[in-house]
Amino acid sequence: MGGSPAHQKHMLANLAASLFEHGKITTTEARARRLRPYAEKLITFAKRGDTHARRQVETVILPSHRSAGTGDRIVHTLFAEIGPAMADRPGGYTRITKIGHRKGDAAPMAVIELVREEVGASKPRRRTRRPATPAVPEAVAAAAIEAEAAADAETAADLAGAHGAENLDESDDDAEPEA
Repeated sequence: MGGSPAHQKHMLANLAASLFEHGKITTTEARARRLRPYAEKLITFAKRGDTHARRQVETVILPSHRSAGTGDRIVHTLFAEIGPAMADRPGGYTRITKIGHRKGDAAPMAVIELVREEVGASKPRRRTRRPATPAVPEAVAAAAIEAEAAADAETAADLAGAHGAENLDESDDDAEPEA
């Protein structure tokens, strides 16, 4: 993310405040990945909802936000709306979706958003398997097996010497005397 540790801390706090205020934000993938655990920790505090949790969140939301009135509004929104909405969810409060590269510097961009769906409301990821249907009908398969067995029997009879006990590899005429 760049900058000093203090700058990174302030940037994450600003990103989290914007996420809670707007519901979703567009930022770089690196910032979104850094923001996710930070924001989810704050949402976990909001799920607790007690005074100590509120004070811990208020230490993160910067005083400049609170003095302008937006910080108090954001903390109130977090504890009154977002926390109770996530009460049933055991984690995974945010979703990161990659959206391609930024035009100016080709930085990979992503949208990080709060997950608003119910816990069991998501569609299953994998399709259910279809019942196995044979590619070839049973009658055709049986006929092919019988034809193959007959051909194998004929080949075996030819190799076993049904026409006589002759050696198929070499004959006496072809053998050359060694000098």
